[in-house]
Amino acid sequence: MMSKYEEPSPWDDGEYGTGRTQPPKSHSGLVAILLIVVIFLTGTVTLLGFMNIRMFQQLRQQETGQNVDICFDPNQNSEAVTQPNVGGLVQIDTNQQTTTAVELPPLATQTGGLTLQEIYIKCIPSVVSITAESRSGSSSGTGVILTEDGYIVTNCHVIENGERITVQLTDDRICNAQLVGLDKTSDLAVLQISAEGLTSAEFGDSDILRVGDSVVAIGDPLGVEYRGTMTDGIVSAINRNVNVNGRTMNLIQTNAALNSGNSGGPLINSCGQVVGINTIKIGAFADSAGVEGLGFAIPSTTVRDIAEQIITQGYVSGRPWLGITGESISLFYQRYYRLPSGMYISSVASNSNAARAGIAEGDVLISVDGTKIYSQSDLETLLYHYSAGDTVTIVIYRGGYTMQADIELEEAGSANQ
Repeated sequence: MMSKYEEPSPWDDGEYGTGRTQPPKSHSGLVAILLIVVIFLTGTVTLLGFMNIRMFQQLRQQETGQNVDICFDPNQNSEAVTQPNVGGLVQIDTNQQTTTAVELPPLATQTGGLTLQEIYIKCIPSVVSITAESRSGSSSGTGVILTEDGYIVTNCHVIENGERITVQLTDDRICNAQLVGLDKTSDLAVLQISAEGLTSAEFGDSDILRVGDSVVAIGDPLGVEYRGTMTDGIVSAINRNVNVNGRTMNLIQTNAALNSGNSGGPLINSCGQVVGINTIKIGAFADSAGVEGLGFAIPSTTVRDIAEQIITQGYVSGRPWLGITGESISLFYQRYYRLPSGMYISSVASNSNAARAGIAEGDVLISVDGTKIYSQSDLETLLYHYSAGDTVTIVIYRGGYTMQADIELEEAGSANQ
């Protein structure tokens, strides 16, 4: 019997779903990833905290208070801090250097000219390859033998960060080298090796160079793989003032090809005499301006004077020294420790005027004579414009206080004797 037809309810659209045919998705994987990220970030922050525990403890020991301007007691002595060796290099005893009487041979006069082949044969035995190794890697450059008893001159920037220095002679002998001394202002350094049968270079007088004189450069462009490479050119300009890392250097300009690795090598005149030590070039392979043929060398008269002072007394007279070293403070640590921007002072030489003025390890150097200081490089660049005996006003931060002091710059080297 047919049932009676009934009208559908108004909400009934005639379509009937069966519900979800898949089980609900699990979020356990996402939760696990988030937990791993949280654990990683927590571990990172904890590690950074342990790495900087020394700074934190020193800052916590300092008294907190409001910012005021006060002066240090010049009679106050800070805790003795030993100044580290530059770049971790082993240095020759400076007490012995003071009694060393070394006088380099006088600059030779020009007599006649040589062919390019004769220049190379005469000079190549005096050119050495230098490798400086450090924890972060190694760098290479060139050097010139000053004396038969093993003194070698090169650029400061070739070896200053090295912890171990080796010198390779043209006969393939490899010798360990000691740092006698360096001078960042002139970008020169002197090494010493113990070896027999060395051939010293003949140095000429750079003061008599003229624009247009023929010159050659010998060195290791791009490293020891191409060591002993000679390129030729002319003197393009003399007494050229060039700004290098904030300091002005008076250099010889040449169009002889110079590349990375030529630093510290000789610039040689037509008589086979060294008239300069190659130091920098302007322009690079990626330079959009396509600059070529702009190389510069330190004049031989400057080289002889600086090298003789380094060998004799271990330093160059007249260079200013503040007696503090430090490192930059990242934005993270500025906010974490509530510090102002500046240079964190990691060591103060105990025999320096800075120590006698009350500067201590853990202070933050803010400025010198009104110039903001953020790193050791900033401090050294600023000091290039001063001389030993000048007085500077420094501002430091310590435990919530801003302090200032007037400090007389000492002579670098002599202050460490």
